[in-house]
Amino acid sequence: MAEGKKTDLRKRLGKDGEDLAEDFLRKKGYKIIQRNYRCKLGEIDIIAEHSKVIAFIEVRTKQTEGFGPPQYSITPFKKNQITKAALSYIKEKRLISQTCRFDVIAITFSSALHKPEIEHIENAFELSGKYTY
Repeated sequence: MAEGKKTDLRKRLGKDGEDLAEDFLRKKGYKIIQRNYRCKLGEIDIIAEHSKVIAFIEVRTKQTEGFGPPQYSITPFKKNQITKAALSYIKEKRLISQTCRFDVIAITFSSALHKPEIEHIENAFELSGKYTY
């Protein structure tokens, strides 16, 4: 398969995963604040509010569980980028006193499953000790 087609398929899978994650969160009572927040420090897939807590949510989507579940693909570098982007968002929106957390939504599409498997991991990781706001 050509490299461009792989990239297009990966982007499509990622967007489909984010759409599913958004629907999943809304059904759980989350208010979606923003999708695909970008700043020079990184990107956050979904920012949502639930029970007065702001959740910065990384969505990981895979077609199979080969090489482990989707959440295992979040590297320390990626966590670092997410936390820096979250701090930028907190500063930008003046949310210093707001309770926040980092969640992961792991989605696995599989031909064996009739529908995608969705796992929501609340407090999946914490703000690195080297960052403060």
